[in-house]
Amino acid sequence: QVQLVESGGGLVQAGGSLRLSCLASGSINSIYDMGWYRQAPGKQRELVATITRLGSTNYADSVKGRFTISRDNAKKTVYLQMNSVKPEDTAAYYCNADIYSYSSGRYSRRDYWGQGTQVTVSS
Repeated sequence: QVQLVESGGGLVQAGGSLRLSCLASGSINSIYDMGWYRQAPGKQRELVATITRLGSTNYADSVKGRFTISRDNAKKTVYLQMNSVKPEDTAAYYCNADIYSYSSGRYSRRDYWGQGTQVTVSS
């Protein structure tokens, strides 16, 4: 069974830095695009950043120049380096991955989500 587990969230002051990690585990054959999304209270979940298997990245305008997404394919891990954080970055951050895996006697490809990690930025 495939799982995504995030870590690294917490409380940080405005202007500070935080690094999120997301580890994929289970009977994984291949991991394609990976990404980070966030959801603030009362708001819809939104894209933060994505990264392809070959390392091409895409960012939301609100985080460009401040956040950096990266991945280690050997470790099945994606990271989000958050610098110069702002109070408006406060949200639950979710890891997402497009994974080809083996389960119950067959291969399948689908999106998986982590359980989320809370990031709170104080002013």
